[in-house]
Amino acid sequence: MSTRAEAEAMGHISSDGNFNMAQTQTSRKGFCSVRHGLALIVHLCNFSIFTQQMNLSIAIPAMVNNTALAGPSNTSTERPPTAPQDSWSETLKEFKPMAPTYDWSPDMQGIILSSLNYGSFLATIPIGYMSGIYGAKYLVGVGLFLSSVLTFFIPLAADAGVAFLVVVRIVQGITQGMVLTSQYTIWVKWAPPLEKSQLINIAISGQLLGSFIIFLIGGFLCQTIGWPYIFYIFGGIGCACSFLWFPLFYEDPINHPFISTGEKEYIMHSLAQQDSSPAWSLPIKAMVRSLPLWAILIFHFTEFWSFYIFMDYTPTYFSTILQANLRDSGILTSLLLVAAFICTIFGGLLADFLLSRKLLRLMSIRKLFTTIGVLVPSAALVSLHWTRSSLSATMALLALSFTTTTFCQVGAFVNFLDIAPRYTGFLKGLSQVFAHASGATSSTLAGFIMNQDSEFGWRNVFLISASVNVSGLVFYLIFGQAEVQDWATEQTLTHF
Repeated sequence: MSTRAEAEAMGHISSDGNFNMAQTQTSRKGFCSVRHGLALIVHLCNFSIFTQQMNLSIAIPAMVNNTALAGPSNTSTERPPTAPQDSWSETLKEFKPMAPTYDWSPDMQGIILSSLNYGSFLATIPIGYMSGIYGAKYLVGVGLFLSSVLTFFIPLAADAGVAFLVVVRIVQGITQGMVLTSQYTIWVKWAPPLEKSQLINIAISGQLLGSFIIFLIGGFLCQTIGWPYIFYIFGGIGCACSFLWFPLFYEDPINHPFISTGEKEYIMHSLAQQDSSPAWSLPIKAMVRSLPLWAILIFHFTEFWSFYIFMDYTPTYFSTILQANLRDSGILTSLLLVAAFICTIFGGLLADFLLSRKLLRLMSIRKLFTTIGVLVPSAALVSLHWTRSSLSATMALLALSFTTTTFCQVGAFVNFLDIAPRYTGFLKGLSQVFAHASGATSSTLAGFIMNQDSEFGWRNVFLISASVNVSGLVFYLIFGQAEVQDWATEQTLTHF
């Protein structure tokens, strides 16, 4: 927990809200604090949500090409088990390989995979607005629980037909949007300015860890005990995390029963200059005219374009281009994600270090990290077509792309916390609309392109993605700002 040094550091806050070296040292002593513990709780929620987002991407090759779960051996003709032996051998005797269960074309697979974004397209705006007014506790907890329950029904929905599966995924996208959107309002009341990047990145890194785990063991589960179990297992984990969320989370430090007085005062004093009180009214007209806000929103659209293609089609890329089987492709993808996970934590710490030592201004940090997070991955994407014959070269380029992309997490992706902290929930919901619209468009378009041109489809997908990403970066570099906007202050509110 926090030390007495935190309370003593309260007297060193200048009138303009800047922190001196004593406060910087205080913030570095907080890794066992309640606020970092809260970041780990949100980390677990993100872990669960992303395992549920990615499980269909892992399972779909098995659902159309490999194996499905069969009945017990005493109800059908047995065939010799082909899975690994050792501790799994006894369990696997109850299952047998089966012919492909579903005849889904690449176009149809693209629609199914992108359907998760359809429900979130409009739902995130009211969710973000409500989280700003009512807080994140029930929106995050209920959203995680409902998403986990719906995960159990994915195999049943697939049997019922594509239309039913798409509907279930759309509803699941709404519930997941409740978690991914509402959580940002937590840091308005919990994150000191010099720790904002690291706390957010600790929480967000749960998304990468969840993706890492699902890619690492998802293919193995599909090839051994059957693809439906990838939904049952991670749906159960999500339910368990939702049960932990309600008793452990508190909206602000004031109401937390176990936080120390020193840490509570440190957080409250460090945020004293921040105008973050919720407001029922929204300055819509001013927001529409705000170029710094448009820079953030457009960047969300362009950057998530390639993100969703990677998340949805990486297993397919490994199996079709690199000729890796389902289990090996999951292991290869998981290696990329664990590297991105490490880089996410490092990026948050580095950004806070540069800010606390006053080596760079906040806007310089946002734009520098965003530039690295776009240009390096775009160059790697364009190069993939010419290295596809070499597994090592392809993995090196993908690793470079996955790791450097995470720098955007402390760049443009959190910039709305700088320009309008009082509207964090609403603006996060608005940015999610642009992100989900991008994901629905890019995944569907990628499936169409690859279906039309099997030889150069991936090259065209990568070229389009790089072009979209760079265009968003240019717009952000021109119009992005880090100062609180006039329309985000209480004195200049404009009602609906």
